[in-house]
Amino acid sequence: MSLETFPYGNHDLQTVTIAKPYPARAPLHAENTDTENGYWVILIHGGAWRDPTQTSTTYLAPALRILSSSESLNSQSKHITGLASISYRLSAHPSHAQDTNTIESHLRNAKHPEHINDIQLALSFLQTKYMFGERYVLVGHSCGATLAFQAVMRSLATNLEKDGEGHGDGYVAPLAILGMAGIYDLRLLRDSHSEISAYQEFIEGAFGKDEGVWDAASPGVVKGEEGVEGWKEGRVVVLAHSDEDELCDVAQSEKMKEFFGEWGKKSEKREVQMLPIKGKHDEAWEKGEELARGILFTIERLQSLGI
Repeated sequence: MSLETFPYGNHDLQTVTIAKPYPARAPLHAENTDTENGYWVILIHGGAWRDPTQTSTTYLAPALRILSSSESLNSQSKHITGLASISYRLSAHPSHAQDTNTIESHLRNAKHPEHINDIQLALSFLQTKYMFGERYVLVGHSCGATLAFQAVMRSLATNLEKDGEGHGDGYVAPLAILGMAGIYDLRLLRDSHSEISAYQEFIEGAFGKDEGVWDAASPGVVKGEEGVEGWKEGRVVVLAHSDEDELCDVAQSEKMKEFFGEWGKKSEKREVQMLPIKGKHDEAWEKGEELARGILFTIERLQSLGI
C-alpha cells in the first residue's frame, strides 16, 4: 500500500501522510463500505519533540503493514475508514545540529506551543479534506501522546470547533485517544529521572525553563474544563504501557488514569482502559505489532459502546 504526503503549512515538517489507496472516505479494506460507522486513525509520532529520525512515515509504516494484511481482515481493522500520520515542527536536537544557513522553512527550532499548534492545523486540514468529523481515533507515542491529549485541552487547543462541523480553521475533537508510552506530567517525568540530565534538557528545549509552563502544558496536571476533563466528545481513553519501557515509567500512565477517573463516570458510554503492551520504549511502534494491537483494541472498545 503506497503513501501520499500533503502539506498543511509552509514549513517542510508541516505535512500529513495518508495511506493509499484512500480517496475521500474510502475504507482500509475494500469490503468495508460502511464509512458512516467507520473510524479514521490519526497517528502522532514521538521523539521528545526533537528527534528528526522519527517521522510520520516511519511511525506509520510498521503498523500499516499489519493493519492492512490479509490476516487482519476479520479483525477490528475492517472498521478503519482512513489512516493518516502527522509530521510537525521539531525543537533543536544537540546530536542533529543544522547549518547556520538553513532556511526558515527547514529549521528545527520550534518551541511550545508551536508543536501543538501544528497538530491542530493538521487535524483541521484532514477534517476539511475528508469530512470525518469526530469519528476518529487520535494515537500518539511518547510525546506524541502528550500532543494527542493536548489537542483536547481547551487551554491549549484554541482551534477546537464549537459547532462540531469540522470546517474552516477549526477541528472537532476525537471519539477516542490511544496514548502509547505517553508523557502526561512533564515535571514528574523529570523528577522520576533526575539523575539523567537529558530529561531536563529535552523538556527545556521544547518548553523553556519556566516550570509553570511545563505544568500548564501537561495533560495530567491541568484541572477542570480547560484541561482534558473538558473533552466532551471523548468516549474512550486507552493508556498503553510496557513494564519493559526503559525511558518512560508507568507513573505517567497511572497519573493519567487517575486524572480521568471522574471524567469516565460522567457518562455510561465512556471508559478509561489501561493496556499492557510488550517491549522497550520505541519497540511499541518500530515493530508495529503493539501499536496495531492498541489501535484495534481502542476500536473494539468504541464498538462495544455502540459508537
